[in-house]
Amino acid sequence: MKKIVFAIVALFLSQSAYAADEACEAKAAEKKLAGAAKNSFLKKCEKDAKIAAAKASCDAKAAEKNLKGAAKNSFTKKCVTDASK
Repeated sequence: MKKIVFAIVALFLSQSAYAADEACEAKAAEKKLAGAAKNSFLKKCEKDAKIAAAKASCDAKAAEKNLKGAAKNSFTKKCVTDASK
């Protein structure tokens, strides 16, 4: 069961990174950004998407470990910090 969960999470993360690039590009085009403003926006947008994907993965890991309350929050915070480095 654990292998299936990790496989699904890994698949989600790989697809979400590609989708984040496209979504961020679309948002930048919608805002009609160019040059340095576009680069800055894309960098922040992709970083935020990476953090969101890491949070989803970490939440799944916390649920697998049956963590609740403060233990879940602490685990998730550390996991997201480690994943986004």
